[in-house]
Amino acid sequence: MEPAAKETLLAQIGGETALRRLVNSFYDLIETDPRGKSLLRLHFRGHGVDHAREEQFNFLCGFLGGRRHYLEKHGHMDVRLMHAHVPISAADAENWLALMDRAIAEMRLAGPPVDKMRLAFRHVALTLINDLGEWGAGNALNDIEERRRSLLQ
Repeated sequence: MEPAAKETLLAQIGGETALRRLVNSFYDLIETDPRGKSLLRLHFRGHGVDHAREEQFNFLCGFLGGRRHYLEKHGHMDVRLMHAHVPISAADAENWLALMDRAIAEMRLAGPPVDKMRLAFRHVALTLINDLGEWGAGNALNDIEERRRSLLQ
């Protein structure tokens, strides 16, 4: 049976309950899999892994077509703005994707909706690669200020 055309990706993967399990599984992998080492380091520079688990869930709910918890809390869903201060290398993006793929596989999620979700994750992860280097500012500070101004208008 095919899902209804209006059914969200979130609903197709099992709703908020399944998403919560996916996010927790993903962050468990970040904390235990060697590919998560640099990602874990980035999270410790910020608000920590527990905070990231909650905000990832909040964001992905809206990103996958469900309630926009992140938007309600922060007033935007701009992933580039969220990550503009974080040095994200191509290796970081690929490690994020590999660990998310593993979490998806371990939950036995499959099918066209999951393929679509994986493609969306790949697009976003590759978009977030930046030139910040090792904790430097690169050109991102200008981008952050421009995005803040545009949000306030």
